[in-house]
Amino acid sequence: MHISSQFDSGNIRVINADSPENITLAINQDNQSEFYQWFHFRLFSEAHVTHKITITELAKSAYPDGWKDYNVLASYDRQTWFRVDSAFDGDNLSFDITLEQPSVYFAYFVPYSYERHLDLLGDVQMFFECDHRLLGQTHDGRDLSMLVIGDEAEHKKKIWITARQHPGESMAQWCAEGLIYRLLDEEDGLSRNLLEQVTFYIIPNMNPDGSARGHLRTNAVGTNLNREWAAPSAEKSPEVLYTLQAMDDIGVDMYLDLHGDEALPYNFVAGSEGIPSYDDHMQRLEDDFKQALLTVTPEFQDKHGYPKDKPGEANLTVASNAVGERFHCLAYTFEMPFKDNADLPDPVFGWSAQRCQQLGEDILVAIRAVVPNLR
Repeated sequence: MHISSQFDSGNIRVINADSPENITLAINQDNQSEFYQWFHFRLFSEAHVTHKITITELAKSAYPDGWKDYNVLASYDRQTWFRVDSAFDGDNLSFDITLEQPSVYFAYFVPYSYERHLDLLGDVQMFFECDHRLLGQTHDGRDLSMLVIGDEAEHKKKIWITARQHPGESMAQWCAEGLIYRLLDEEDGLSRNLLEQVTFYIIPNMNPDGSARGHLRTNAVGTNLNREWAAPSAEKSPEVLYTLQAMDDIGVDMYLDLHGDEALPYNFVAGSEGIPSYDDHMQRLEDDFKQALLTVTPEFQDKHGYPKDKPGEANLTVASNAVGERFHCLAYTFEMPFKDNADLPDPVFGWSAQRCQQLGEDILVAIRAVVPNLR
């Protein structure tokens, strides 16, 4: 029996693996940080034998409530990921699995590898409507890439979408992938109509270092990028620095920042109600966006989410608040679950990569609903 995590986004520490009946593991902290919650590892053992696995030390993880009603994801082929019934006692997450094959992978959510990220960039740059641009390099020397979809013209609205500031929130990049490919579908009338009015600026992975390292929330030097938007620096947060510089150069009429929430089993948005410049026009845009998405898909809801900030009390280090204030534009943080959508549960797969991709496609409908009134 062997347990390993020396691969893209791998993260686990073996405490005990003396027998299939007694496997105890723990999750490593992000580099130079106390955050930990993301895991991704491989078990190689004997097929048709039941293995009892416990991931411990979770009471001090980043979001202990995220383990309640959470079921581990597993895959034999790294393509189809299914849920394994799991139990949480406040510190330990335990689950049993009888192996169908000798090798099986486990992860906190469906991984989106750096290689797939590079494949995405390479594929979509071949489309006529897509321009691939390099914004800069990360601390580990990886490229921070941006996709510009649609011709750039003065009359067009400028919509920015970023994903995966928090690297363990891989659902964000699955969602971005779905949105990107629908935008590039020349036979899709909605996309064609949008690209007549809008230029999209999309960064599919804001944190490639953290993604490859198997981090939950930070970049290579332990910085939470979504708390850097007030004053990013080359030393701590080059990813945000390069992105904000590009936004200043180009302009922003709307911004979506894609994320995942560990605890809440819903898809929801967090708006900019607390920024100093928030006004009735911004509220109407937020309401129109939400109503359009509620109409197009039952995967979205507006009953459960984060408490709204009081006027003038928004945290301006957070991306959506900072961008909404800086450019006086519609700006949302869009959250997806690690568990399942409690409004539309799937006991086999839970919230999945495929559902993320479909939601990305559906988001374009809501974007189209607000485009005429962005400015």
